[in-house]
Amino acid sequence: MHAPQAKPKPGKPIWPKIPAPFVRAMLAGHSALGLAFAALIYLVCFSGAVAVFTSEFNRWEQPTAPVLHSVTPAAVGAAFDEVLAKNPKAHDLFIRMPEPALPRLSVHGDDAKGGEHTWFADASGNIVAEQRTPWSEFQARLHTALHLPGTWGFFLVGLTGVALLSSLVSGVLSHPRVFKDAFAFRWGGSKRLQEADLHNRISVWGLPFHVVVSLTGAFLGLSVLIVGVLAMVVFDGNREKVFALFSGPPVADDARPAPVIDVARGLAVLQAQNPKAGFNYIFVEHPGETGQHMSVNRTTPGKLSRGEIIIVDGNAKVLGPAGFESGNLGMAIYSSLTPLHFGWFGGWPVKVAYFLLGLGLTAVTASGVAIWLARRRDKGRPAPRWERVWVAFCWSQPLAYAVSAIVALLAPGVPPVAVWGGVTLAANACAFLWTPATLSIRLRLASAVGLALVALVHLGLNTGRTVDPVAWILDASLVLGAGLLAASVWASRRTAQV
Repeated sequence: MHAPQAKPKPGKPIWPKIPAPFVRAMLAGHSALGLAFAALIYLVCFSGAVAVFTSEFNRWEQPTAPVLHSVTPAAVGAAFDEVLAKNPKAHDLFIRMPEPALPRLSVHGDDAKGGEHTWFADASGNIVAEQRTPWSEFQARLHTALHLPGTWGFFLVGLTGVALLSSLVSGVLSHPRVFKDAFAFRWGGSKRLQEADLHNRISVWGLPFHVVVSLTGAFLGLSVLIVGVLAMVVFDGNREKVFALFSGPPVADDARPAPVIDVARGLAVLQAQNPKAGFNYIFVEHPGETGQHMSVNRTTPGKLSRGEIIIVDGNAKVLGPAGFESGNLGMAIYSSLTPLHFGWFGGWPVKVAYFLLGLGLTAVTASGVAIWLARRRDKGRPAPRWERVWVAFCWSQPLAYAVSAIVALLAPGVPPVAVWGGVTLAANACAFLWTPATLSIRLRLASAVGLALVALVHLGLNTGRTVDPVAWILDASLVLGAGLLAASVWASRRTAQV
């Protein structure tokens, strides 16, 4: 017989033991940050999940525009020339090339009266329609700038990203067992404990995504502030010199008249140099002047980047790149921020994953405040008004988005932001009428009806003349979303009856 072997001593834990006072301090900071920025974080997360599909919503909102998977330099040049002819004194024009997410050729410019317009072109470069996508533009700007004037919106969104990142870090540090208990649930007990477990589990499962979007969002939102500080420190407050660092080889301003730049020729030269590259957009500055030039965004397959910017002068001579792909590591990182933040790489699978993870982060934010309110109630210090207001605010957003989309489809002249704001206020006013449970059920049901109506209205307006198949996909997705919300209402009522 062999002598019984001694049990091996347990190894040292991966994480060092965290002192209890430190954990309490982190938890207090986590709660304070979450509460201070709760509404902003929720709104930015929800709007960000929707903004992942900005290109697709552009196609959905105007599905009759030509779908072009490729285009010739001659067609691009023809579209540019036709738009410039509408206002020969235009200061600059922006040409958007077809790409997988947005397979359309469009030209943006101003008219003789100073108004700005975007026109769609067909495969031959003929202008066929003016772009009218007010709702897509509304939801994108709501996420990036909250529709606030000037740079205040970008700054506030960036600050919200910092608060979210800080909340993530403090949340992890305030729960020493958060990774060990990543798959532990306490079902059947206190509702607050169930919500706390779900809050912590979703936070851990999506932690890499949460860190990436909050960090990149903070950088993008605060970039205006960063530029301002850099200008003061290095260039005596001259912001133009800071922007010049990212603009590529400089072209001297020269307002003397000259033959209009040949966009087709310049693009053909770049295509000959890089036959496998794609081209996202062309920004033509000062057309018809000696100092005219164009900045061409060239994408390289397989690179996580917004693309390289190539400067071409008025004689179709390539002056060189700005350095986003060929420059230093800092330029490459900066160029990757936008695709990393929005999930604009990897096609539909990545976008769907970003959307679901974004909704998960939205749910984490909503449940965090709900847990804090439930804890107050358990301690004998309930805040029933705030409970109702928070439920109303959270479930107001799907409804406000749906109603604003319906109005945008039926009355494009009505600003979607006004409709969104009105519905949000009306939904929050309902907090004075119903209990939190009733608010949740009724607003979810209203949102389900709203999403279904968006799809039905869109189908009614475009049946028989829709060209872009993405429109059908989004309509089906809206109906699916309506069904899931309705199912959640049914589940809530069934649970309440048990």
